[in-house]
Amino acid sequence: MNKHLEGFGLGLRSEHYRDFVESPQRVDWLEIISENYLVPGGKPLHFLDRIRRDYPMVMHGVSLSIGSSDPLDFNYLRQLKALAGRVEPAWISDHLCWTGTDAINLHDLLPLPYTEQCLRHVSARIVQVQDFLGRPLVMENASTYVTFQSDEISEWEFINELVQRSGCELLLDVNNVYVSSVNHGFDPHAFIDAIPVASVRQIHLAGHEDHGDYIIDTHDQSIVDPVWDLYAYTMKRTGFIPTMIERDDNIPPLTELIAELDMAREIARVEASGDSSRGAERVAA
Repeated sequence: MNKHLEGFGLGLRSEHYRDFVESPQRVDWLEIISENYLVPGGKPLHFLDRIRRDYPMVMHGVSLSIGSSDPLDFNYLRQLKALAGRVEPAWISDHLCWTGTDAINLHDLLPLPYTEQCLRHVSARIVQVQDFLGRPLVMENASTYVTFQSDEISEWEFINELVQRSGCELLLDVNNVYVSSVNHGFDPHAFIDAIPVASVRQIHLAGHEDHGDYIIDTHDQSIVDPVWDLYAYTMKRTGFIPTMIERDDNIPPLTELIAELDMAREIARVEASGDSSRGAERVAA
């Protein structure tokens, strides 16, 4: 397990399998959706094995349902562990959310209440999963569209406490921070300022749909300037963190995604060098 993966990655999607097989790409590593490869064989695993020869990978799940009141699904965890043995990912991530109850998967990333009771519940389950997998989990902040009257602390306070109690690491989704900040009316910079930098293992960037008074995290658009600006702010605070771009619908040619990845490379380079004037040129452009 190489926790020191560096550079800039993309989500591996079936539309781009042959691009990665047929010629080298300016991509340092790839993130796979774990559930796409929990199969006994066929095309997904064929291409996974072939592409893994040339690119380091991380695994990103959507079904752990760490916040659910259902018991942990150890059949799913066994499959996840077997896939990790095949892929040898630098890390395994999932979301701070719940995805269903009563054994029903709603196929959505549903929000958690930020309470002491939820903290105890989620941190204990993360510890169980980490013990089973034999590695730290990397947990992502999800985009949210509602809050709970029972909330006792902010999302970033919840995350800080969760890291301390469970020993998990963080996948900081900068787009999700921005989406939630618009939906709930908080300052996204306050979120970034409060994150425990030493625990941030990876960063996500993505596009979204702007509906005026609310935003939906859709991963079907290009990244917008406010998210790029928040990424620059994040890089200035954290130093470089391995960064990747998610695209799950309306998927463009790989060359377009690599051009976006080059934008992330440039922002990270500018912030590392402290040349803020270059950032101003980017926004003006």
